[in-house]
Amino acid sequence: MARVIQLYDTTLRDGTQAENFNLSVDDKIKVCRQLDRIGIDFIEGGWPGSNPLAVAFFERMRNVELQHAKLTAFGSTRHFQKPPEADGNIQALLAAKTPAITIFGKSWDIHVIDALRIELEDNLKIIEDSLAYLRPRVQHLIYDAEHFFDGFKNNREYCLATIGKAIKGGAETVVLCDTNGGTLPHEIPEIMQRVQQFCSEQGARAIRLGIHAHNDSETAVANALMGVHLGANHVQGTINGFGERCGNANLTSIIPALIFKMGLECKVGKRIDQLYTTARMVNELANLPHNRYQPYVGESAFAHKGGVHISAVQRNPMTYEHIAPEKVGNIRRVLVSDQSGKANILLKAQKYGLDVHQDDAMVASIVAELKRLENSGYQFEAAEASFELLMRRTMGLHRDFFQLETFRVIHHTFDQHPPVTEATIRLYVDGKEVHTASMGDGPVNALDRALRKALTRFYPGLEDMELVDYKVRVLTGEHGTGAKVRVLVETKDLEKSWGTVGVSVNIIEASWLALVDSINYKLIKDEKNNH
Repeated sequence: MARVIQLYDTTLRDGTQAENFNLSVDDKIKVCRQLDRIGIDFIEGGWPGSNPLAVAFFERMRNVELQHAKLTAFGSTRHFQKPPEADGNIQALLAAKTPAITIFGKSWDIHVIDALRIELEDNLKIIEDSLAYLRPRVQHLIYDAEHFFDGFKNNREYCLATIGKAIKGGAETVVLCDTNGGTLPHEIPEIMQRVQQFCSEQGARAIRLGIHAHNDSETAVANALMGVHLGANHVQGTINGFGERCGNANLTSIIPALIFKMGLECKVGKRIDQLYTTARMVNELANLPHNRYQPYVGESAFAHKGGVHISAVQRNPMTYEHIAPEKVGNIRRVLVSDQSGKANILLKAQKYGLDVHQDDAMVASIVAELKRLENSGYQFEAAEASFELLMRRTMGLHRDFFQLETFRVIHHTFDQHPPVTEATIRLYVDGKEVHTASMGDGPVNALDRALRKALTRFYPGLEDMELVDYKVRVLTGEHGTGAKVRVLVETKDLEKSWGTVGVSVNIIEASWLALVDSINYKLIKDEKNNH
């Protein structure tokens, strides 16, 4: 039977210490429900004694029923001058009324002397006292040995003595923390083996060992996996690796490695196909962009660009993929670029439902048009909707839903009022002239509003559209303000999102081209759905 690993998520506490990563109480509850849904064992909700937001979260969570996960309150050992029953932090942990409590204590003698400013023996006493007081009052008691690896390297005997006191105080799990993130994987084995020997000498074989790694040396995931390989049965981390400074060990990388590569068991194994959507959900709630290059759950994790790669993946995905993307809820993506060959085009045609065959002369025409456009500054990796339209135009399948006659953009500035932009558009739909205008926050927003205002009466489905992202890239710097620009637009409706691209020396025209592609793609999509 495979060894079972406990997964402990600290996104809601350690993760929110990351720069620009913030979650409301409602957001934290949503994340908590999703982590429970996929099978995380412990969810660290925060430090109830630290701020009102944490207190409010734990109060709200009393009315939330978790199916599997144990909600966990986090805090420190008692203050040296206060007994546990009079210590505000300890009492706040109990007031949170969670089934699990995690207490951290100092393992590094430097921290005891310089941060706590107490004697080394006094630190040992407050560790044991705090845990012994909590043990009969909580179902699960976890001890985080803060700065353990640095402490071990500086004074191993004292460092081991601290976890000895935690064990004596009643901790069921002792977690070795690389708090500064400076430990490298090759240092882990000697330390882990000595800790295991120490626990055996203490008669504490039943103690569960855990590992908590930070990513300041870019080795957090490797350190966590090494710890598990050497016997740790409890792993702490965050979704997408969020955390203070450079972040925490990334659970979205650790979990697939444990299951698919190390053959270990954890509850998440039954729901691991939800890993991709969970990673996206956390980013969306924090209003942060998703890291497309992130292993397993990034959009580029299973993306293939070179024609040779595409041909091989078609025959056998294992040639360029270490696991099947569907296992973690991701998908294989075939990118289009000036490196693309016939294999890319044929796969895209199949995806778009276009009738193109390997020996079809149309394939060469599509490749030639693609390379011409990319030579002028277009890129389609993030604008697949524009590429589908390119293929349709080259094949003579593109339908003109409207014909633009002219458009104009005017910028208005008023005293003591924010500036506004007005866009005026004249176009034809089935021979009928439409002349309309709209105000907006900037030229692109005004154009987008005016275009949809003109077309919605003919195509009501456009009301579901929303422009969600807009990016401008200057392609050449030698011409200064006359440089060519590439505009990428991301749009979504009730079903999906899509990207379009436009290129011009005029930023308004480049934006217009991307917007028109976005509208045309939506209309083609709706037309296919209706048929």
